[in-house]
Amino acid sequence: SLRKLGVDVVDLLLIHWPNPEIPVAEAMKALSEVKRKKLTRHIGVSNFTVALLDQAVAAASEPLVTDQIEYHPFVDQTKMFAAMRRHKMAITAYCPVARGKVVGDPTIEAIAKAHGKTAGQVTLRWLIQQGDVIAIPKASRRERLEENLAIFDFALGDAEMKAMSALKARGLRLVNEPAWVPAWD
Repeated sequence: SLRKLGVDVVDLLLIHWPNPEIPVAEAMKALSEVKRKKLTRHIGVSNFTVALLDQAVAAASEPLVTDQIEYHPFVDQTKMFAAMRRHKMAITAYCPVARGKVVGDPTIEAIAKAHGKTAGQVTLRWLIQQGDVIAIPKASRRERLEENLAIFDFALGDAEMKAMSALKARGLRLVNEPAWVPAWD
């Protein structure tokens, strides 16, 4: 894979989904070995629940830096946040703008209008302003990429952050595959 990428080392290597047929300890042993061999600078996981994350941290001989999870204003990740903070890990948020569903939301649109920004921009700002969240929005057009990057010239106030955080009550989860996905926290 390194040869195909044309690099000597990758910055971050994740286990994308927990595999019910491979024990967590076995997966963490392999991932830790790759880091010890200096083929990756950092290791982490993706789509791990609190229980699986606790198992992974206990089994890994190298530090895990992130759990990449679905995170946007409409999904409650309170339990995952607590676990990841306990383990001193960052959250990598995929689907950060809820696959475009933030557009048209009255709360988000009002905040966006107040700042002269788009719904996507205030959502990305809400994410990164939480401090330990890395947002990875999809961008297929240059204009969207530029828009996604134009979030560092404003800040959301406490009331705006709380208003957006309150949207999690909707419980909108967008990703529920594969068929053996663990029960989400």
